[in-house]
Parts: sequence; C-alpha cells; structure tokens
Amino acid sequence: MPTPLHDLSAIELGTAYAAGALSPREVTAALIDHIARWEPHIAALWHHQPDQALAAAEASGQRWRRGEALGPLDGVPVTLKENIATRGMPVPLGCAATELVPAAADAPPAARLREAGCVLLGKTTMPDWGMLSSGLSSFHRLSRNPWDTRLNPGGSSAGAAAAAAAGYGPLHLGTDIGGSIRLPAHWCGIVGFKPSWGRVPIAPTYAGRVAGPMARSVADAALAMSALSRPDPRDATALPAQSIDWRALELPDARGLRLGVWLDAGWGSPLQPAVRDAVLAAAAAFEAAGATLVPVGPFTTRAMIDGLDRFWRMRSWLDYRQLPPERQARVLPYIRQWIARGEQLSGEDVFTGYSQMLALRDAGQAVMQGLHGLLSPVSPDVAFPATQASPLDDPERPFEHIAYTVPFNFSEQPAIAVPAGVSPQGLPIGLQIAGHRHDDLGVLRLARWWECLRPALPAWPAPPARDGASATLRP
Repeated sequence: MPTPLHDLSAIELGTAYAAGALSPREVTAALIDHIARWEPHIAALWHHQPDQALAAAEASGQRWRRGEALGPLDGVPVTLKENIATRGMPVPLGCAATELVPAAADAPPAARLREAGCVLLGKTTMPDWGMLSSGLSSFHRLSRNPWDTRLNPGGSSAGAAAAAAAGYGPLHLGTDIGGSIRLPAHWCGIVGFKPSWGRVPIAPTYAGRVAGPMARSVADAALAMSALSRPDPRDATALPAQSIDWRALELPDARGLRLGVWLDAGWGSPLQPAVRDAVLAAAAAFEAAGATLVPVGPFTTRAMIDGLDRFWRMRSWLDYRQLPPERQARVLPYIRQWIARGEQLSGEDVFTGYSQMLALRDAGQAVMQGLHGLLSPVSPDVAFPATQASPLDDPERPFEHIAYTVPFNFSEQPAIAVPAGVSPQGLPIGLQIAGHRHDDLGVLRLARWWECLRPALPAWPAPPARDGASATLRP
C-alpha cells in the first residue's frame, strides 16, 4: 500500500517533485482534506487559509516544471507557531487580551521559509504569552494531543506538536525559551530541535529564545535548518553566517564517544519510572555500540529556577500592568495568578533573578566539559490532562517539569527531543540529547544515530472517522 501523502517526509516530497511523481498542489490538497478530519478534534491551527495554500502550491509546481525550483523545500507544506509574525496576519500571542493588529512583515524564520518556497498551511496555537507548557489558551480553542485527545500536547508550541503528530505536513516551526519545542515534542512523540541561541535569526529576540523545527524525523528537521539558519540583519544576536552541511547526518559509529547520562535534575517533579527506563535503554544502546557513559549528577539548583521564576513573573506583570482593566480580565486566570506576585517584587529580587540566567549558562557549559553529548529525559512526566495548564496545574509551582530543558536555553546550547519509547499506557516518551554550544550538527548526528537504532515505535495516530467520531485512541 502506498504511503499516504500526509505521511511523506519533506525529503521524500522534494524528491518526488523533482521527478515529477507528485505536484505541490496535489500534496497540499490532500493535506487540506486530512486537516479537515483532524482539526475539529485537536484544534492545532489558528490561521488556516486553504485557498492561499493552494495558490502557493500551484506557483511552486510551476517553478518545478520550469526547472526553477527554489531548492529542496520548494512546495513543502509547513506551519508556523502564531508568535512568528507573517505579514498581514495578527500575532495574538495566544492571549485574548492582545489587540489583533496585522503584522507588517515576516519575522526572520517565516521569511526564510517563504524564500525557500514552502507552502504555509496555517499558524499553530500557543498558550497565553507562551508562558505555559500546555495547549490551554484564553484566545485559541483548547489544543489536544492526537495520541489521546483527553490529553495535553504540551507547549508552548502546542499546536505545532499536535499538527506534526497528526500529519499536518512534514515541517512545523516552534519557539523555545524554557522547553517549548522539546516538551511538546516529547509528549506528542515527534522530533523537536532547539538550536544554539543565535543559530536561527529571530525577531523579537530575547534571552534564551530560539526558533526551531518540529518534525517526524531528524533528517527533516535538519533540512529545515538549511533554510532557517540563513542570516538576517534584524537579529543583532544572531551568530555569524556559517557554511554547514545540514544533510551530513551520518555518524560512523559511537566508538570513542563520551556521553553523559543525566537522570537527577536536583529539583522539580520526580522522574517517572517509564521515562527513566526509556532514557536508560537509549544510553545502553549507545554503550553497546562503543560509547563510554559518564553519570552526571545535578548541575542546576532550586535557587536558579526560583530566580528565573521571579524575573519572568515581573516581565509578564509589566506586560499585564500596561493593559486596560477590560483587557486584563481576558488573560488566562492561571497566568493572572502566577504573575500577581510580580507587583510585590523588589528591584533586588528582579536583579538577582536575572543573574540566574548567567548562573544557568555557566552550569550548562561546565557540565559538557569532556563530553561529546548529554543524554537525559525531556520531562519527568508523560502527557497530562488536556485542560490543565501544566503537569501540576499549580501556578505557584509552574516550572517543576522543565528542570531538564531550561538549562540549555540559557547556556545557549543545542538540544533535541527525539522519540525513545512509550509508557505502559502507550504514551510517547522522548529522549533529550544536548551538545556543546554551536555544535548543532553534532547534536543532530547523535539524534539521527539513535533514530536509526531505536526499537520500532507505534504507528502514527490514525485520523478520526469522517462521521465525526471521537479521535481519542484509547478507552
């Protein structure tokens, strides 16, 4: 039986377009139909414009027929997280309090994908201001996990992860400031790559904030990086342009590699046994292939995350304070409760909180010395109920699930979530692989090596029946 068009990779699509075996319009039309079956159940998209997508696909097909394709991504369908501006579309930031003003221009990541000829299927959902690891939003419909629609896709790149798992095309772009690409990738069973800070130009820029690809394979994520990493003068924090062969993913073998294995974060929620077992199984596979495993203990502290919490509360409180009362009332209640203490924070509180970003950077850099990579959980938990704002659903303990992800945002190091197994309940579990700052290709190579070696994973979720039956896959 031929592979359904919605299951084809970006690499396979580019090859088929070049050979004339498929057209971008044919693929886009099939995806629009596929999305129509899934979207009522998972609410992954906000700005979905099928007619514009079909027009872009037709233009791409004409370029391929003329022999003038813009590159291997020409005609490949993509989605963008809604906080990545695209000209003419508002940027609500997941929050009902935001004024819906159309963006004047594409943000750098959107511009790079448009220049590459990608077909934009739509913008994906996120929670209020991107400050939740959840599909819960005051603006968007509740986004859900395709593996079980009673569960959360995670966040803040909630819709992007759900779209990838449900087969809304091969490439999806998210953002990450504390785990917002990798966490939903873990809970939705996909690949989520957080590049080194500055590798992908972005605007607006912010400490720790990056944009990165979310896909079903490491190779597709790497292909997206070939476009996303191109320079843009609007990002003053961007790394200098560098010639990287993003397709050179082959790692001859694991012999000679020293890989850290980090299971105890030192703070946060306890590690669930199924997640621990999946990480240890991956580590054992690397060791069996010749790698040396190095146990790594806690290298971040409660003081670091509490400081970061104070700083982020003040940042969001200042945004909230500028809103008139009628718009303040539209912000998600969980967020309002979380930021309320910002009003009482002193300048000393905020300054010492900010200083923990530097402490996290130093800790992340130090732990990598003598290692080629670091293996760890992505989150201590598997997917949680769809209606919750976080695994604990407690605004006074908002970050207990990000202990393994947040250090690498502020240490500026690349890190990837790649599927590693399933829980006894059949829920996805991811493996995080982190690397040295700026060694993005090295992290992708380790992830690709594991991807080729890991045991077979369950088939992707099947789309709901056309009669509108529930998409929940388990009793």
